[in-house]
Order: sequence, then C-alpha cells, then structure tokens
Amino acid sequence: MKTILITGCSSGFGLDTARYFLEHGWKVIATMRKPREDVLPRSEHLRVLPLDVTQPQSIRELVEATGPIDVLVNNAGVGLMGVFEGTSMETVRNTFETNAFGVMALTQAFLPHFRQQQSGVIVNVSSGTTFKPLPLLAVYTASKAALNAFTESLALELQPFGVRVSLVIPGRSPETPFAQNAQARGRDQGVSVPEAYAGFVRSIFEQRTAHASGPVTRSQDVVDAIWSAVNDPSSPVRLPAGADAVEMARSN
Repeated sequence: MKTILITGCSSGFGLDTARYFLEHGWKVIATMRKPREDVLPRSEHLRVLPLDVTQPQSIRELVEATGPIDVLVNNAGVGLMGVFEGTSMETVRNTFETNAFGVMALTQAFLPHFRQQQSGVIVNVSSGTTFKPLPLLAVYTASKAALNAFTESLALELQPFGVRVSLVIPGRSPETPFAQNAQARGRDQGVSVPEAYAGFVRSIFEQRTAHASGPVTRSQDVVDAIWSAVNDPSSPVRLPAGADAVEMARSN
C-alpha cells in the first residue's frame, strides 16, 4: 500500500483527490492550514495534518510527522484577482510565497527522501491561465507560470534518481469557488481599483458573465490527471486537465 501526501485538502481539487485515492486503496496524508477531519470519510488509512507552506517550521514538523511517502501532490494555492497597479508588493510577495516558494520549500524538504529511495512522484497543480493569460489575474498567473518553469526544470534534475515530476494544469472550474475566493482575497489584501481602470474592470466582469458557457474543467478531470501522473510512468510532464485546458494547450 503506497502513501500519497496532498496539500490543500480542505476543499476543491485537493479534497476530491484525497477522497479518490482513499477509495482506491492508498494511504492518504491530507494537509490543511486548519485541519478538518469531517470533510473526509473516516479511514484507518487517512491522516489529516496541519500545514502552512509559507512557514518553514510547519514544513519541518510535517516532514517529521509523515515518515516515508511515495507521492507528493502540491495542490495548495491562493487566487488573487485585481488590478495590478492597485496591488501592493506585499500582496504580490504573499501570493508567490504560497503558489511558488511554498511549493519549492515543501518539495525541497522531501527531496532527500525521494532521492535516497530512488523512486517517487511529485505532482504540482498549476493553472490554465498560464496557457491563456487573463486581465486582473496578472500576479496569480505570474506565480503559476513560475511554478510551471520550476516543475519542468526539476523534472530533468530528478530523472537520474528515478523520481518523476509532473504538472497538472486545470482550466476554469465552476465546481470550485476560485473566482469568488480570488476576488475576496483581493478585497482582504486591500487591492484597489484606480479610477482610470473602473470602466475597464466593469467591462471585464460583463464579458465573463456573457461568456460563462463553453468548455470547462470538472473536478474529476483534475483528479483523473493527478491519478494518471502518479500511476502512468509514460505520462508527459505537462497534463492539461479539463476540456478547456486541453483546448488551450493545443492552441499554444
């Protein structure tokens, strides 16, 4: 029985991935900033542990608590929607701390273990905005683009040690509250809308409402892509997840 560690399991893709791997006979370590065991089915093969990827001490405590693992899925991330000119550099750095630097720090903490056992899989969850950039998501997209570049280079570094690294890239998922959370975080972080941008921002939201139909990404699409990345040694480094993500990948 293999062990998978998944970050960001309180909701969305992380939660559904944890459930799926549990159902398919894996030992699952599900991490959350504020652990909630009630969101996952009771199982002797499940451990729910606290993790804040922006805190080195939290990472050290997690690595000590988990023991050997076979798979690391870096799913935890934060969204941010807002005008870049109205975004403080502190907010920019905080976004990168979770979406890029936190992934790097957690991955680096587990690398000695993977290298020594000469096996393992690392899966990083990115965003379809790196295929098709969108206005008001400049900081978020930049953090995910950094994650893409990191993942693709790391895959080459770890290949000699028998460790596979993959990048799962979801598209737009109405099943997850990404847009609402990204807007809320922008408000919480004090992202302002300079008057010169007011009309432009209104038009962007009107366009998104008008074009809400079309191909999208289901949560199961992301789960399936992660499953493939973990279990299929022939899977490519980049795995678009969802009909819209596949469409965008083909047009790039």
